[in-house]
Amino acid sequence: MSEYRLAEKPALDALVAIGYCALHPEPAMLMRQEANRVVLKPILIEALQIVNESLSVEDAEAIYTDLNILSDNEEWQRRLRGSYSRRLKGEAKDRPVNLIDFKRPDRNRYHIVRQFKVEAQRSRIADLVVFVNGIPVVVIEAKCPLKAADRSGQAFEQIKQYERDIPRLFYSNAFNIVTDGMATLYGATGAPSKFYAPWSDPWPRSYDEFTDDLNKELWCLLEPSRLLDLLAHFILFETDPDSGRRIKKICRYQQFRAVNKAVNRVAEGNKKGLIWHTQGSGKSLTMVFLTLKLKTHLTLDASTLQNPNILVLTDRIDLDDQISKTFVACGLPNPKQALSVGELREAVARGGSGQILLSTIFKFQGSKEPIPNSEDWIVLVDECHRTQEKDLGAFLQATLPNARYFGFTGTPIKKADKDTYARFSEPGETYLDKYGIDDAVRDGATVPILYEGRKTEWSINEAEIDILFDRWFVDLSDEKREMLKQRGVSLALIAKHPERIRLIARDIWEHFKQTCRPDGFKAQIVAIDRESVVLYRAALAEVIAADLTKGGMPEAEATTKADRMIACVFSKSQEDNKPSEDADIAVLRAELEAHYLDDDGEKAAKKAFKGSTDEPSFLIVCDKLLTGFDAPNEHVMYLDKPLREHGLLQAIARTNRTCSIKRPDGTTVDKPHGRLVDYIGVTQNLEDALSSYRADDVQNALRDLDLLRRDLRETYARFMRQKRLMDLDGMTERAAAYAVEKLVSDGREDDWFELQRLGRHFVRSYGDLSPDPAILDFTEDMKWTATFLRLAQQAITKDESLDHLSYSGKIRDMLEEHVRATGLTTTVRLRNITDPDFTDDFQTEGRSEEELYAAFVRKAAELKRVTRELVDKNPAQYGRFSERVLEIIRRFEEGQIAAVEGLRDFEDLTDGIAVEARAHDELGMDERAFAILRIMEPHAPVTEHAPLRAVAVEVGDLYAKAQASQPSWFFMDGYKRELRREVRRLLRPLDLKDVNAVRDEIENYAVQAYAEAS
Repeated sequence: MSEYRLAEKPALDALVAIGYCALHPEPAMLMRQEANRVVLKPILIEALQIVNESLSVEDAEAIYTDLNILSDNEEWQRRLRGSYSRRLKGEAKDRPVNLIDFKRPDRNRYHIVRQFKVEAQRSRIADLVVFVNGIPVVVIEAKCPLKAADRSGQAFEQIKQYERDIPRLFYSNAFNIVTDGMATLYGATGAPSKFYAPWSDPWPRSYDEFTDDLNKELWCLLEPSRLLDLLAHFILFETDPDSGRRIKKICRYQQFRAVNKAVNRVAEGNKKGLIWHTQGSGKSLTMVFLTLKLKTHLTLDASTLQNPNILVLTDRIDLDDQISKTFVACGLPNPKQALSVGELREAVARGGSGQILLSTIFKFQGSKEPIPNSEDWIVLVDECHRTQEKDLGAFLQATLPNARYFGFTGTPIKKADKDTYARFSEPGETYLDKYGIDDAVRDGATVPILYEGRKTEWSINEAEIDILFDRWFVDLSDEKREMLKQRGVSLALIAKHPERIRLIARDIWEHFKQTCRPDGFKAQIVAIDRESVVLYRAALAEVIAADLTKGGMPEAEATTKADRMIACVFSKSQEDNKPSEDADIAVLRAELEAHYLDDDGEKAAKKAFKGSTDEPSFLIVCDKLLTGFDAPNEHVMYLDKPLREHGLLQAIARTNRTCSIKRPDGTTVDKPHGRLVDYIGVTQNLEDALSSYRADDVQNALRDLDLLRRDLRETYARFMRQKRLMDLDGMTERAAAYAVEKLVSDGREDDWFELQRLGRHFVRSYGDLSPDPAILDFTEDMKWTATFLRLAQQAITKDESLDHLSYSGKIRDMLEEHVRATGLTTTVRLRNITDPDFTDDFQTEGRSEEELYAAFVRKAAELKRVTRELVDKNPAQYGRFSERVLEIIRRFEEGQIAAVEGLRDFEDLTDGIAVEARAHDELGMDERAFAILRIMEPHAPVTEHAPLRAVAVEVGDLYAKAQASQPSWFFMDGYKRELRREVRRLLRPLDLKDVNAVRDEIENYAVQAYAEAS
């Protein structure tokens, strides 16, 4: 009841307050007609007749039938937006059918149903379901805060289960919400939990207009007119370029805010606006959402929005290509990339309406003649501050003098950049919308960037360049030094000193081994020029090869491996293939030739860098890939080039993308932050390097690593204080875990949650700071804390603790060694039912009460995991075992049985699982056909068993053939319908209670069991 009282009921009340009608589960069930259907039929029929003039009941019934068999989520989104037509009774041709009236929200029907049960092979009950015109569009999962110390973690798991087990509820789903009554997060259908986020800004309202965060968040997401806006303009499907899969995406609050501000400005007849959304926060998608709303504007009417022409401009060919691919991948209607000046001018001058053109600002170079009807164009300019250079902005303005201009930038605009403000901002305004660096980090859209300077003797101060020259080149002959001085002593000359590069290359490799390599992250090295790129490459390859050889790899293999771990990306020069009498220059040119990558080679290197192998692990660059290159797995940038201002902000943002890397064992690790390792000395005068910007715009662009050191000390102190308050000082990890379990059972759950929160923060801070020497004082306490948290979670929940899976590879290795050294291996590590020593815990004779308790806790966690995995395979077959595990744990926790009795019950249950796993062999059936038999049995009359077995085998063969002939059959709606008809035909003679329900349960099982080749 606490979940209902603290989360579900407040959410229900909040929705009723903003216009939703609450339906009880019983009448809602009657409206669905069948328990495995999800559309509220009477409400849909009525709404269809309201939003479609003169639509008959008969036609509305036919539309309901159409929708009932529609299982493709993307097609559902299209139909919800009005892309749906059908032949109506008495008419000669198809007619558009509206499912929603977007322009008049009051003509639609909004309902909320709690405890919405959908029957399937694995029936599930969703906490709250939001309906528009009887169609389920949002699922809300509410969890009690006291059960979700990490805020809605269980709710994510529930949503994933629902999407898997009752997919019908998600065919028309727009997005999902998870809430614990305090924190509320939302995410698109099918999105992993890492892509769920809060809606932080209630624009155009203010925070103080709401009583609490829950009311604010639900208004932001579900107030009827806003929900319709989200459905109409802010959900899209993008094709993943690597897998070809369609990925559903929903906007973030800053995208919704910026797009609506821009559209409102156009609708009101105003002509411009400047939008700063920091790099990595989805700026390209903001442009897509804006284009979509400008084109379709389903929720508003305005004469200025009548099918406008839209021109999207960038200042670089690679960005033009990137944005073009984004637009096409998102399925935006008719985007056309103008590949030449003539093609662009012809398309612009052609006139007409509804065009979407993508091009570069350079195509307007020298263009002074205005085109007719330029007021029909809306121009979206990416990285707009750069378009004001070299009169490019003036040429654009001359060509499209009356167009409406919206500028986008990923970095702040300089204080003195009056041209950009004049071109894109209204008088007295800086930004139409701003989503700065701190905003993105706070929301988790990007990770913070930490910087650290290495040895000061490696940095280069231009004011002391002559002194540095004498220091680095002291070993050269006077003649050679004089010759170099005559050529000019430059920063680049110092930076490329062979010994300096050799020392830095060694430092890079040692740092990389500690921070990136254990978890599969990668790094970029920014060198001062093309020559230094190949110098770094040679030095780094030598260092890596030597280290690999030292580790036991054969020398030739190590050399080859080191070579493959490095890729260089730089521009070609006409001088590279020319001969030279200077031996040093000849060698340099040969190296540049050898390591230059043409367009195809560069694309392959970038793709491989973004991949999961360590070839390459490093990209060495000097000018290329410092802007527009997105590789989320780039964790560190090693900087040896004096970047400033915009160039510095653009470059460092390569490391700010969020990223989760999947390990070989199936677990994942999140990138905690990006890192800038500064060798050239930029960060020694960071304020000066960023002085051209407003202080609040760049305040936290880079954060000193010393902040992490301070955070580690503070969180350690808070954890140790809480540990003392709970009287855990001096205890071993195991003793402390069992002591905390007793405290929780005595009602001190809040104390445990606080200790757990602080402990997790301490371990995470330790891992984030590693390999900094500041961690060394905390290593032993970190190992104790991490091991204790794992054991305590296991003891309290009688389930597997997953905390350790989020640690970096280096921390996990350290903890594994600690567990072995302290003899806690058998306590901590859970075994599988197939492990030879799984039954050891059942030997109870001669064991102390503490040992029996530990054995019970371990076995409860192991069997919880085992039965959960088995139920995932087939709940009809293994569901009873999972329920029995939970019942044994409940009786133990309530004091009805002792640990020794619980272990005996677990032993019986384990034997039962083993018997069930062998049962198919005894009947001469394969596992999948036997699972189908188990689905059928509860619905069959008590008669001869043989016909059931025969039909189960036939049904299994049917799906096996489908898998062999059509490997993607489960994505093919027409083929699935044929299979359903055939399964129903096979089931009909068995006199089952509900043939359709059994058929649907079998299909839900088959979608998983026959999804891979047998």
